[in-house]
Amino acid sequence: MALRDDLVIARRIAREAGAILMDIYGTDFDVAYKGKANPVTEADTKANAFIVKELRAAFPGDGIVAEETADRSDATGEGRCWYVDPLDGTKEFIAKNGEFAVMLGLTIDGESKLGVVFQPAKDKLYAGIVGEGATLTEGGEEKPLEVTGTAAPADLRLVVSRSHRSSSIDRVVQELGIQNETKSGSVGLKVGLIAEQIADLYVHVSDKASAWDACGPEAILRAAGGRFTRLDGKPFHYAGQDVKTSGGILACNAAAFEAVLPVAHEVGKASGLAV
Repeated sequence: MALRDDLVIARRIAREAGAILMDIYGTDFDVAYKGKANPVTEADTKANAFIVKELRAAFPGDGIVAEETADRSDATGEGRCWYVDPLDGTKEFIAKNGEFAVMLGLTIDGESKLGVVFQPAKDKLYAGIVGEGATLTEGGEEKPLEVTGTAAPADLRLVVSRSHRSSSIDRVVQELGIQNETKSGSVGLKVGLIAEQIADLYVHVSDKASAWDACGPEAILRAAGGRFTRLDGKPFHYAGQDVKTSGGILACNAAAFEAVLPVAHEVGKASGLAV
């Protein structure tokens, strides 16, 4: 089965999972916590179960690593494996601001190849295959995605988290001379803004994100001509039981990447990340 055929299925699954989220979104749902400042809702678990079931039916030979599924044994880095975040931006879902997404990513031998990010509250679906291009489908219309060619660091538009901001980001802003910031929830939606030329740069100076936060967005951004690496510029390799992105995340258009990388690397080191 070609990756384009896989993408059709992944897009369908993401949309149907998004419908599950929206059914719960309008209700008075309960919130539990998996850990400090790490909420989980009925929407997370229901969408997770649906996506895993659909992926197993469509791709019985593939591995699956999903946020709300405890078994990580498929994360070997060999063959095909799907990384699933059924609800990226749970805090935004709880706040009911619409900035949350369903995210699916496919790796082959540990490298991200295909991604889907669906924002059900706005009916925006980002999709991409590395080397074959990326698209945004919104309001029934599909358009190709390509990152900007903005190269001067001071001209870059930075997208930052709506729910939390660290002093490390202040240092990135100061070092690069950035004047323009946009706030958004969800890693996938931040990367989507870069792919559709609303932003140019996202820097995640933390080891709190996981493989399912990175895999789908990486494929989309790279398919749109952007760069998606650790803060030291090394590529992500999706393998092993430790699914944390311990080296942080640097998502950027290609034109500015080499200028931004040294600053992101130094800020990562100063923050104690393994870079």
